[in-house]
This record gives sequence, structure tokens and C-alpha cells, in this order.
Amino acid sequence: MVLIYNTMTREIDPIATNHPDLARIYACGPTVYRDAHVGNMRTFLVTDLISRTLHHEGFRTIVVQNITDVGHMADDTGLGGANESLPASQDKMLAESEKTGRTALDIAQHFEHAFHRDLARLNIHPADHYPKASESIESMLTLIQKLIENENAYVGADGSVYFSAESFPSYGALSGNKLDALRPGHKFDADENESAKRFHADWALWKSAGENRTQLTWDTPWGRGYPGWHTECSAMSLDLLGENIDIHTGGIDLRFPHHEDERAQSNSATSGDHEVVGHWVHAEHLLFESRKMSKSSGNVVLVQDVIDRGYDPLALRLAFMQHKYRSQMNLTWEVIQSSQELLNRWRRKVNMWSQSESHPMNQEIADEIAGYFSQDLNTPMAVNALRALEKNETVSDGAKFEMFAHLDSLFGLDLAREVGKDLDPVPEVPAEVTELLDQRDTARSAKDWALSDQLRDQIAERGFTVVDTSEGAHLEPTKG
Repeated sequence: MVLIYNTMTREIDPIATNHPDLARIYACGPTVYRDAHVGNMRTFLVTDLISRTLHHEGFRTIVVQNITDVGHMADDTGLGGANESLPASQDKMLAESEKTGRTALDIAQHFEHAFHRDLARLNIHPADHYPKASESIESMLTLIQKLIENENAYVGADGSVYFSAESFPSYGALSGNKLDALRPGHKFDADENESAKRFHADWALWKSAGENRTQLTWDTPWGRGYPGWHTECSAMSLDLLGENIDIHTGGIDLRFPHHEDERAQSNSATSGDHEVVGHWVHAEHLLFESRKMSKSSGNVVLVQDVIDRGYDPLALRLAFMQHKYRSQMNLTWEVIQSSQELLNRWRRKVNMWSQSESHPMNQEIADEIAGYFSQDLNTPMAVNALRALEKNETVSDGAKFEMFAHLDSLFGLDLAREVGKDLDPVPEVPAEVTELLDQRDTARSAKDWALSDQLRDQIAERGFTVVDTSEGAHLEPTKG
């Protein structure tokens, strides 16, 4: 049984699929007007971890992840246009097109390719389908027409089509926002004509293009225009996964209004007697160096930045896994460095163990470690349990090799990468280095962090890296 926190119920619930051995998963994907940063990648990793866990439990999965290449306005997230350094009423794709002189299609293709490249770097399994918003217009128009027929939507005075929030009685159940508490005058969508709506919390399913928009518009029964951001996910998910979607993932910032609106659209367009999505899963925010990543702060970090600093991108994956997915995480270069050192050590150990006499796995320990993934993706406990297995003297080296190789289908860290390579001889640690390490331990006990860092650098100059663990510090020869 796989248990994961359900945003809808506010409980850790078992995954209940509509088919005995098949899980249908919809994951909110990127808006391809720029590179996805490491905070985005942490969210995308959650879908991968869920899928790997379900596979381990014997399920098949169908994963759909959308590519937003039209319709996402700078202020659709509710964060404000200034937060994105874009005009508040401008489509993100068109803003990038205007800035660079390239067509929106060229921009979308470039950043979609970069997105898939970064997924592969983090060993995130590709989805089964990557529908694009610009190629799903017919599905959106069909959805909108059905919502109009069901009296959940109407054509506004400006020619745009709006969803009637008041027509969906349980609006707010996902996010906790209630219609009577959403104040009039709040800018729910920056480019919408508030006077054209019947109710201030209604949102546009289809937007009238006007005269100034020359790219990414389509003819419809309601005039020439383009889709609202929320419309695409309902249309794509219903088309590719049907009316029973087992799991829907995304970042916590999408819970409102994006997922709240999507839920209203999807439920209203179907029979209405059940929730289309059975399980909503949201990943928490990622900070970098204790600050929210933003262009204005100059601390937006990409996967390529991690590589440029000499780190394996799977060290970033391991860093993410050492923190709970639904807790805010503060990522730092020191955290990535520590994860790189742990990853290097495990790979060397797996190579060494692979050359030992083969022994069967200790199934009890292997099941315990795998079980942490099934308990609300408790990857920090899984990593700690793998550390304990590494040091467990009652388990033979041959059995450790089998277990690390087997469990890597869950961890996804390419732990057998070094297998078959020559083992590096372990150099003898000079007495002066051991003495420096002792001095550093004393400095850390006294909370003299400046001296501790100086001693660490002195040790590094002598060819050794200090690895801090919960059991204390130890030395490893510096590679390269």
C-alpha cells in the first residue's frame, strides 16, 4: 500500500486507483518561455518518486505532463507581474518573443528541449505523453462548449468566455479559499476585463484577442482569441486520462488558483457525481541560500549551474531526497557538496562490493528501506536507512551490493555507475592530517566555525576531503 498526503483531504491517504494495477497520473509541467530552475525540478522529481514507488509495488503507470506554450499570463499565478519581471497582462511566451525577436514557437521548442534534457540529467523518467497547449486547442474548445451548455460558463460582454465560480458549490475545497471571502477588486487574472464578468471570482476559459495580439490566436465560435491557462490542464487530462485521474501533482503555488479552477472545470464538465482527481499531491517551496529564487535577487539556480560547478546533477537529486517533499527546503551549495560526497562514497562502495562473493539480499532490511517510500515518500528516512545499511557489519559485502543495486530503482542515483572500474588504492592518512581533523572537531564543538572552515581548507590542501555525517567526521581522498 502506498500512502501519500492528499491536499484535498488534508490527510495521508492510501493511493486508491480506479484500475487494480494501473495508476493514472497527471503532472503540471513547465511554461516553456525560460529554463526550469532547480525549484521546478524538485517538484517534477516528486512525480518521478511516486511513479517509481508505484512500480515497486507492482503498479503500471500512465503519466501525462503538459507543456504550456500559450495562455499563461504573467500574473496568472496570483504572484504579481513584477515578480516575473514581465508586464502584468502579457503572455509569458509573447513577452519572451518580443524581448528576443524570435517567434513564440521557436522559443517554446528551445526551452522544451532544455526541459527534457534536465529531466534526463536528474534521472527523472519521462512521461508517457507531453501534450502541448498550442496543439490541444480543439480539446479546449470542446470542453468550453460543454461548460457553456451545462451553464457553468458564459460569454462575457468583452467576447471572452468565463467560468461561473458560483455554479460550482464546492469551490475552495482544495485550497481552503471560500468565494464569500475572496474580496471584490482582487486581480484574479491580470488581463481580464473585470466589468465583463458576472462575479468578481469568475475566470476566463477563453480570452478575446483584441487587435494587438498577432501570435498564438485561434478562431472560435466566440471570436478570435486564446485559451486561459487553467483551461488547458482540464482539457488535456480528460482527453488523455479520462474522467478518473488517480493522482495529480504540482507545486504548492499551483494549489490556488490554478488547481482550484482546474478542479471546478473538470468536475463540472463530467458527470458531476464524483471527483475527477482522486489524490492531489503538492511539493513545497524551495529556497536557495535562505531566499526565494528570483531574478531580482540574482539567485535563480539551474541544473546547468550545478554542473558548471563540477557537481553530478544526481547529487542535486540526492540533496532533494534528504528533505521531505512537502516541507520547505533551503538548498545551499554546501548541501549539494555534502550530497556529492555521499554519492561518491556510495558509488565507490558499490564498485568494491561488486567484486566480493555474491550473497542474497537481506529481504527484511530491503523491504524496510523500500517501505519508507510508500510512507508519504519519506525519502529522508530512506536515505538514512541506506547509510545504516552501508555500515551494517552483519550484512556481507556481496549482499550489500545486491541491495544497493536493487533499491536504486527507487532512489534513481545510478549507484552502480562505477562498477567494473579499477578500485583506487586507499592512501594512508598522514599524522598531520589526522591532527588537523582532531583540531577541527574541537573547533566545531566550541562553535568556532571560522576556524573549523580554515582547518577544513588546510586538510583539503593535503589531498583529503572532510565528510561530516551524523556519526561524526571522516576523511576521504580528494578525487581529481
